[in-house]
Amino acid sequence: MVHRTPGVLASALAITRKDLLIEFRSRSVILSAVAFAVLAITIFFFAWDPTAVASVDLAPGVLWVIFTFSGLLGLHRSFGVEQPTRAIDALLAAPVGREAIYLGKLLANLGFVIVVQAISLPAVALLYNVPIGGYVLPLIGIVLLASVGLVAVGTLFSSMVVSTRLAELLLPLLALPFFVPVILPAAQATARLMNGRPVAEVSGYVSILGAFDVVFLVVCTLLYPYTLDQ
Repeated sequence: MVHRTPGVLASALAITRKDLLIEFRSRSVILSAVAFAVLAITIFFFAWDPTAVASVDLAPGVLWVIFTFSGLLGLHRSFGVEQPTRAIDALLAAPVGREAIYLGKLLANLGFVIVVQAISLPAVALLYNVPIGGYVLPLIGIVLLASVGLVAVGTLFSSMVVSTRLAELLLPLLALPFFVPVILPAAQATARLMNGRPVAEVSGYVSILGAFDVVFLVVCTLLYPYTLDQ
């Protein structure tokens, strides 16, 4: 009987399922990232002077600072949980393409980040009294587009530094410069929506986000196999 090697997509989904099951049992990534997000939202709220800065001007910055750093925390821990058992070695020995490993990790990390964002976005809107009901769908679209770009880059760098002793320091140093082209248009689009600007006014920022997503996904997927050889 001939056993067919699973395709890239099937292998990636299997790896994603494996990571999600591990996280469902341990909850180490989600709990740490959510705890950080909630703590940061609370600190920003109590440090905020509503007579000096309007909520619609402050909320977008708070939102994207939280998204960025809670995402970094989650990305690092999602790879770190495999270090004690060296589970990554088993993946490398499996009959699957290395691109599939990257894509599977990316999808799992994207799920972690979306969960954090699903908690942070309503919390910021509630605490800062920002009515987002009129543009919630465009805002969710911007958040998802930005998440893909952030996770694409973060997954690549996280896999590169996870086995080093300074992983917690190296990951932000490497990833943050590449996060900037994604965060800036996302924050600008969010600010305009929260200030009541028409959705058509943010279409340019959406196009920029989409372009960076495509570039980062393609480049990082192609580079990932080479990082494992170093």
